Amino acid sequence: MTRIDDTFTRLKAEDKAAFVAFIMAGDPDYETSLSLLKQMPAAGVDVIELGICFTDPMADGAAIQAAGLRALEGGQTLKKTLSMVTDFRVEDKTTPIILMGYYNPIYIYGVEAFLKDADAAGVDGLIVVDLPPEEDAELCLPARKAGLDFIRLTTPTTDDKRLPEVIKNTSGFVYYVSVAGITGGAAGEKAAVDEAVDRIRQAAQLPVAVGFGIKTPDQAREIAKIADGVVVGSELISKLADSPKAAIDHMNALAEAIHTARKT
Repeated sequence: MTRIDDTFTRLKAEDKAAFVAFIMAGDPDYETSLSLLKQMPAAGVDVIELGICFTDPMADGAAIQAAGLRALEGGQTLKKTLSMVTDFRVEDKTTPIILMGYYNPIYIYGVEAFLKDADAAGVDGLIVVDLPPEEDAELCLPARKAGLDFIRLTTPTTDDKRLPEVIKNTSGFVYYVSVAGITGGAAGEKAAVDEAVDRIRQAAQLPVAVGFGIKTPDQAREIAKIADGVVVGSELISKLADSPKAAIDHMNALAEAIHTARKT
């Protein structure tokens, strides 16, 4: 059982969805980002997605692209991102941390060295959006062997023929992208999301978290009634651009909506 497994199992027993929150490591600078990271569990975040900044984030919308550029301009590197996780683990041994990004920085770092250092830092899982299942031997299988969960994305265009390939080596949970497009756009229609989550959950026998386009507590509450987890990223990045306090306040509001969704 990994920290991710433990978290979803505990929340399922409490009849709650998980609040999965994304921030970009190093945005707007290392110290501010680390401070925000340390505050997230107290703000109600159950699972943290920590972004790996990259120059060509093809799946991301304007808000996360801008966050990645700010981090890069501030000198953030993959090594520093792992250091952030190490610093976080001094005080928090239980909240799962997933690194989310693209393969290029990991490839440059070196897969074997990266997995060794990520495990030592306290990383629990990876989401690498530009490595399809056909390339599982490149990173997915070595990550699983190293004890890290490898979370896959599925989309509205992942049909019944493709789905078994996508979920074959997935662990932790399945991330359902509720719309066909980039981060920060409109949220998916509730009925379509409901149908997709049920189909994926049955096929994968894993929790299903839904993301892309979820901005408000009301939207998060509706998804929490359907899915095992609710992912919010772009809106938190936008709030952080105003101030760290604005981001934390929004996390608190989202957590309250997600964790009480099934009681109303």
